[in-house]
Amino acid sequence: MAAKPLLRVAVDIGGTFTDTVLMDGAGTVLATCKTPTTPADPTLGALDGVDRALRTAGAGFDQIAGFIHGTTLATNALIERRGARVATITNEGFRDILEIAYERRYSQYDINIEKPDLIVPRSRAFTIRGRMDAHGRELTPLAEQSIPDLVAELRACKAEAVAICLLHAYANPAHEQRLRDLLAAELPDATISISSQVSPEAREFDRLCTTIANAYIQPLMARYLSDFARQFSARGLRCPILMMTAGGGMTTLETAAQLPIRLVESGPAGGAILAARIAETAGLDQVLSFDMGGTTAKLCLIDQFRPQSARRFEIARAERFIKGSGMPVRIPVLEMIEIGAGGGSIASVDRLGRLQVGPQSAGSEPGPAAFAKGGAQATVTDADILLGLIEPASFAEGRLAIDMNAAETAITTTVAAPLGTDEDAAAAGIAEIVDESIAGAGRMHAVESGKDLGARTMIAFGGNGPLHATRVARRAGVGRILIPRDPGVGSAVGFLYASVSFEIVRSMYATLDALDMPRLNGFLDAMIAEAAEVVRAGSPDGELTCTRIAYMRYHGQGHEIEIPLPDRPLTTADKDNLRAAFEAEYSRQFARSVPGMVIEILNWSIRLATGVTAPASTPAPRKKTRANPQRQHEIWCEVTQSRRAADVYDRAALVPGKVLTGPALVVEPQTTTYVSADFGAEVDGDGNLILTRPEANQ
Repeated sequence: MAAKPLLRVAVDIGGTFTDTVLMDGAGTVLATCKTPTTPADPTLGALDGVDRALRTAGAGFDQIAGFIHGTTLATNALIERRGARVATITNEGFRDILEIAYERRYSQYDINIEKPDLIVPRSRAFTIRGRMDAHGRELTPLAEQSIPDLVAELRACKAEAVAICLLHAYANPAHEQRLRDLLAAELPDATISISSQVSPEAREFDRLCTTIANAYIQPLMARYLSDFARQFSARGLRCPILMMTAGGGMTTLETAAQLPIRLVESGPAGGAILAARIAETAGLDQVLSFDMGGTTAKLCLIDQFRPQSARRFEIARAERFIKGSGMPVRIPVLEMIEIGAGGGSIASVDRLGRLQVGPQSAGSEPGPAAFAKGGAQATVTDADILLGLIEPASFAEGRLAIDMNAAETAITTTVAAPLGTDEDAAAAGIAEIVDESIAGAGRMHAVESGKDLGARTMIAFGGNGPLHATRVARRAGVGRILIPRDPGVGSAVGFLYASVSFEIVRSMYATLDALDMPRLNGFLDAMIAEAAEVVRAGSPDGELTCTRIAYMRYHGQGHEIEIPLPDRPLTTADKDNLRAAFEAEYSRQFARSVPGMVIEILNWSIRLATGVTAPASTPAPRKKTRANPQRQHEIWCEVTQSRRAADVYDRAALVPGKVLTGPALVVEPQTTTYVSADFGAEVDGDGNLILTRPEANQ
């Protein structure tokens, strides 16, 4: 009897839907599934999705050899403030690190400024005597005799988690580690996070905030991950579960439970990985990734097949687009802009008679009014249904009945009537606002990065990405769009292309001229060994690749730029190479270097990863022939501002070489691609749908 083929599964739990992808060993997608997220117990929605995918493929849990999971639970817990009661411990004399922050206001002249919510009030901020210097030398011993008083204070404030952040712990973590061990012995039920493990970098405010965020969600995530593993094990899963991280890699459940802050934005990271892989397959060196789901829209710039990365981002900004108005978190992350604009985003009219869309979302419960689950507020999905851009009969593979009357009632009651207009105008207004919000965010993100959107191809996916892609692209100045296969579950597909990896960024200050190479090599080797322990826990075999980065700056500057290091021990001769590389990159970014300035290196980074199979080249397309529509469906056309018939095509019937013109709807199980009247489309050799706007290329 032939052995059953081994399979891999990816599960992406979003705010509205849970996406599941089942793939065989050759990389062929066997089944995909989109099920409503179950907020009370997210594992239930995941189990439902995996069950459906396995039934579709005629497979069982015993055939799963790889399981990758990403979730918005960590992100949502931070945004919605549903974490543990956290207390902080810093050095004596430094109780007010959170209050002082950057010693500036993010909006200098706003007299009604709303300060960022940094989770821990001053009443739960405690200190202990003891001090290390910037080189890791002990200046003052840790005052262990004060531990009983500290324990009493923690108990009195009912702390469930403790964030320890001592000065210069990145250079020497001994005091933090000793304090953690002493407190753990006295407070066995408390979760303790130390900054030297969570974010071992200089800049104590950012380091403290990151440690607080980790401690805040650690109890919740530890319980969730344990329960997730238990329930899937009870169904027969025998392989390890790997978690997607914000940096675009995978890690073990154990590491994720210790460092849950690394899981923030893990779902969107999968989408960026998918877009980067598609870009490499198609030979596109400048790409804009556009992922629109039920709750949010995410955009990421990808150059030379690598998503833009960062080491810092902000959570829960008081002002959505103003830097400094949120809680800073310093971890390796794929850099993208995310806004509250999804299919479930709620539309309303404010007291000044202005139409607003988002960032609040109807989520999966009750969901849009058209889902007939009790939702009464108008959403973007309700508007798209009313505009005819979603066929009720084909929505969600026909498993979710659409109530057209409920959608119309919600839009009439909450939008059309207050604005004194009809349903078509109200629905079109909702769509225009959400599309402009996304396009505006993309333009701003590109300008901040010093890049141009006009030369880029948009890769659109997610449950609502293909539906809104042409409308967003037109406003963003993008003339070419690629819709991949299985776009509705794009982020989950991206999980299956990620490597098992772990990145560490650690501070060790030195000037370039005085750099001690033997000490530096030992420092980097220790980081590599630490990362290898995590990576090998998730991938015991296979070749590892190592990426090394130095973060360099001129003396007196506040921020650094990334300079790659060779993957070998460094020698004195490398100082000249580092200087030349730094000055070349500095000149590229700022148009000139600064002769004679001392060059400093503050942080060092290593990323250890398992190898990833290179994507196959795109096969040559067939001769172009006109596609035949299956039927027609009436839509509201935003180009002509009128109702008109649109051709409807089944995505599965569109083979390479087929071409069509808008307006058209291309329907598939988890999403619909809307081809606007000013766009045309064709299927390339790899089965991707390529949408182009002719006038954009003139």
